[in-house]
Amino acid sequence: MSATPVAIRLGEPLKERVRALAGHKNRPMHWLMREAIEQYVTREEQRASFHQDTLDAWRAYQETGLHVTGDEVVAWLNSWGEENELPPPIPHT
Repeated sequence: MSATPVAIRLGEPLKERVRALAGHKNRPMHWLMREAIEQYVTREEQRASFHQDTLDAWRAYQETGLHVTGDEVVAWLNSWGEENELPPPIPHT
């Protein structure tokens, strides 16, 4: 994988903070910035995916009316690891 340089303008206070953190971690500034951008992009992609999953679940509920209640889920989760662990709740209307 080849990398292409990208310029970014940082205000002096932020630049100094990045420099200090990079020094603390014994890493170059560009490594720290690349790592931060990678983590941010990954987090935002996951957030967008979660949002889409939520919209899809809402549409499915509107179409079918199938659901489980919060109490059903809590009872199931509370039984995890117990001798009489409950099966997952079955969606119903």
